[in-house]
Amino acid sequence: MISVFGSANMDLVAYVAQAPKPGETITGREFRTIPGGKGANQAIAAARAGAQVAFLGAVGDDAFGPGLRAALAEAGVDVAGLRVVPGPSGVAHIVVQDGGDNSIIVVPGANGAVTGPAGQDAELIARSDALLLQLELPMDAVVAAAQVPGVEVILTPAPAVPLPAELLEAVDLIVPNEHEAAALTGRDDPRDALEALLDLVPEAVVTLGARGALYGSRDGTRLHQAAVPVRAVDTTAAGDTFAGALAVARTEGADPARALRFASAAAALSVQREGASTSMPHRHEIDRLLEGRNMEAL
Repeated sequence: MISVFGSANMDLVAYVAQAPKPGETITGREFRTIPGGKGANQAIAAARAGAQVAFLGAVGDDAFGPGLRAALAEAGVDVAGLRVVPGPSGVAHIVVQDGGDNSIIVVPGANGAVTGPAGQDAELIARSDALLLQLELPMDAVVAAAQVPGVEVILTPAPAVPLPAELLEAVDLIVPNEHEAAALTGRDDPRDALEALLDLVPEAVVTLGARGALYGSRDGTRLHQAAVPVRAVDTTAAGDTFAGALAVARTEGADPARALRFASAAAALSVQREGASTSMPHRHEIDRLLEGRNMEAL
């Protein structure tokens, strides 16, 4: 089982030819309201990729809360640990340009009320094979979840902020994109950043978008997995899909190379569709892509 302790946001997504400049007003071609948030996205990605998943977090008592809960439940995620708190749910204002690039403003809402694992959350986390964390909840809450003993901790350090030592000490695998890796390490070259990350945690994956992903561990293993060449429509969910699928592969006993191929295939499928949670592939789609394409040759 995989536990996800993280954020749930309603994504307010505008699709445009090009993002507006400061002070500029433009006309978009489409607007969608899509359940998201990095925590909920990773939970849905992992569930669709074949894992039993439990989500721990909070939504508000506004109109968005029931929709967020329903989206998780429909994906097969256990939402018993999704609490309702007074006030608005978290939202993310997302602008997606033609070609898939995006910019995002997150307003935490109910996510900011999460102070740490509550009730039986810690017991559930301890029984899990992996715990997925991100940084859209208060840092103290993230640290408290990471410190629950007996579970592999996988951290997506987004949004990129300085990480306290007590969090790093509890993390087994960190999965930043290249920009987050640079912000955390001060090293712009992804390979240099990977080496610096391994001074902090036992294993690291740096995602590189269309250039694939790098993996390293303290045992000396270094891997590069090329991305599947596809036409990107919306990259909003690529990182969360990758992280969720990577966790699934690891809990199923895949070695690092196989886990990278599985996660890369899932991410490639997601970027060909619009939206965050709505773009995430199911297990049969990932398996079909892996069977139909020689991923080891990429």
